[in-house]
Amino acid sequence: MLRIYSLIKFLGFDPVLFLNNIRGLRIYLKDLRLLKKQQGKDTTFYFGKKYPVLNNRFSNAGTIKGHYFHQDLYVGKKIFNASPQKHVDVGSRIDGFVSHLAVFREIEVFDIRKLTSNVKEIIYKQKDLMNLDDSMINYCDSISSLHAIEHFGLGRYGDPIDYFGHLKAIRNITKILKPNGIFYFSVPIGKQRIEFNAHRVFSIKYLLEIFEENYTLISFSYVNDKGDLFEDIQLTDSNIRNNLGCVWGCGIFELKKVKEVEGLSYRKIP
Repeated sequence: MLRIYSLIKFLGFDPVLFLNNIRGLRIYLKDLRLLKKQQGKDTTFYFGKKYPVLNNRFSNAGTIKGHYFHQDLYVGKKIFNASPQKHVDVGSRIDGFVSHLAVFREIEVFDIRKLTSNVKEIIYKQKDLMNLDDSMINYCDSISSLHAIEHFGLGRYGDPIDYFGHLKAIRNITKILKPNGIFYFSVPIGKQRIEFNAHRVFSIKYLLEIFEENYTLISFSYVNDKGDLFEDIQLTDSNIRNNLGCVWGCGIFELKKVKEVEGLSYRKIP
């Protein structure tokens, strides 16, 4: 049933939203009549154009669950406490994580897409992190990429198709980061797969193998399939093997760079 609902939404029609709007329209008309009756002969406000908002009454006040909510706050607090000299972000959500950091510090943002708005504390640079400018080597002492690397090379954001795009991005991020610098990283975790062209999902084992050559793991936290955060988890053989029971979770890694990239690295990217 869920698959059918997802397919219908993909085609541009949301049955739940439609039904809620029908319910909301009835309430809207009833409330409008009541409000005009209450107005009586008062002329303080006139009724302008109709602007029905029919679905909000059936929604929650907000959400304090999920990948983005937890990772943005969790990593934001870590960077606040660490207070690095220069922090760079690669592809994370501008109206979430990046805006959190811009409240208390300057941040440089690299993304393949354009950003036309200007905010004093956000220094934006349009870059393709699958291809690195040599001037960026050893550029900063702190870098983040939250829920972004899984998209690299899948064309979703206009980037070139590259099966090894995620590896090239991680390799280049490692080059950008100074020795002993900190890398804050998150991606979807679960059974390893590509769901083209939305994203990749990574196994924990695969990610640890990628990072072991150049980084030490400071901490690992994750958001489970229900959207709840679990902080500072010890990675045992068992929970590495079963990806902490996640099908669509979010692994949050805090890593310290201990070795420079040598040669092609990362399994000899073509």
